[in-house]
Amino acid sequence: MTRQRPGLFDPLRFPMTNSVPNFVCHGCGARVAIDAALPFACPNTRDGDDIDHLLVPEDGPPAFAPGAETNPFLRYRALLSPYRLARAAGLSDAAWDDLVDALDQKLVAVDGRGFRVTPMTAQPALARALGRDAPLWVKDETHNVSGSHKARHLMGVLLYLRVLEAARLPAADGLRGRKLAIASCGNAALAAAVVARAADWPLDVFIPPDASPAVVARLVDLGATATICDRRPGETGDPCVTAFRAAVRDGALPFGVQGPDNGLAIEGGRTLAFEIAEVLAHAGGDPGTLMVQVGGGALASALAQGLSIATAAGRLARMPHLIAVQTAGCAPLARAFGKTAGVDLAEAARHRANFMWAWETTPHSLAHGILDDETYDWLEIVKGVRGSGGSVVVVDEAAVARAHALAHEHTDVDASATGTAGLAGLVAAPVPAGPVTVIFSGVER
Repeated sequence: MTRQRPGLFDPLRFPMTNSVPNFVCHGCGARVAIDAALPFACPNTRDGDDIDHLLVPEDGPPAFAPGAETNPFLRYRALLSPYRLARAAGLSDAAWDDLVDALDQKLVAVDGRGFRVTPMTAQPALARALGRDAPLWVKDETHNVSGSHKARHLMGVLLYLRVLEAARLPAADGLRGRKLAIASCGNAALAAAVVARAADWPLDVFIPPDASPAVVARLVDLGATATICDRRPGETGDPCVTAFRAAVRDGALPFGVQGPDNGLAIEGGRTLAFEIAEVLAHAGGDPGTLMVQVGGGALASALAQGLSIATAAGRLARMPHLIAVQTAGCAPLARAFGKTAGVDLAEAARHRANFMWAWETTPHSLAHGILDDETYDWLEIVKGVRGSGGSVVVVDEAAVARAHALAHEHTDVDASATGTAGLAGLVAAPVPAGPVTVIFSGVER
């Protein structure tokens, strides 16, 4: 008998479907049915083909009908491919609840907290300090699982793996015999370790030699196996990503947040965009501008996609102007954005090397968590920036430091310099009049 929760379950909102979700490569058009194949890297990816391979969900008709739940993976279930797969495979809505609840309880045991909608509040003192009259919204992710938004990405991946197992689908064959793997210097690694520990799934983490000792100690405490990846003289590209991809070729499951390596990881991050859309819709009026810090690009890509869905469904009058923020120490997205001016993005997807390549010098910044050598999800961000009338800005270290100081002086959010780097864009550059939203993600450690 299907369990129904009073006030939450609605069979019209969560209908059974026979349609298995597909992911489509935005570079080559390949389609992947996610019951039979893992929607991680595009199956057509080949070394040297110069196509920007990235699997993105094939979303259905625009719809945005959040539930009343406080867990985003319950509240926005109808917008998630793993949920749609579960229903297509014959699992009940109550079975999805049980999968999410079981993992959430284990997250609480491991990390002291599970997934909940995170606060987004107006910060008038911070706005005044910046000389602004319009509302300045801060979305606080520092109290999310593992202290940042990163676990949202990985929870979506893990729920997909759980659905494959629960429904005994073809793509589940051999999964439990494979380790999870991630390349990261901090927040993403911690998020992966927490979520993997909750799932009792072994994890290999590839980290740089300057990773925080506190982060490394916590990774070991959570049972992850950490491998330090040194940068060789003259080497371009992130050596941690290189080692991670080698592990995946040897059979590991990609459990990172780079879209080209795991298309499904972006979708879990969309829940953050859905929460922002609800707050902006409730506030009414102009949705203003969203400023977001960009390293590898998963966060900005997820926000662009999620806000586009909410806008297409009529929840927002228009998509907020998306402004991507990078530091002068490493700005491959800004470089690519400039080169795409006047270029058909479908054509850009077929000639990636003309727009996106590894930063030539060793990156340095106080906002060390966004120093990815490449913006792996660059093209989806450029689409979102273009479509919203936004831009890409590069900030110097003075702006990064001032944003971090202002956040601590005028809010009660204990975010790191990486976590406040989106605000540095507001410190350094003028933005359109009206409300501004920034995301503080990555607790001070």
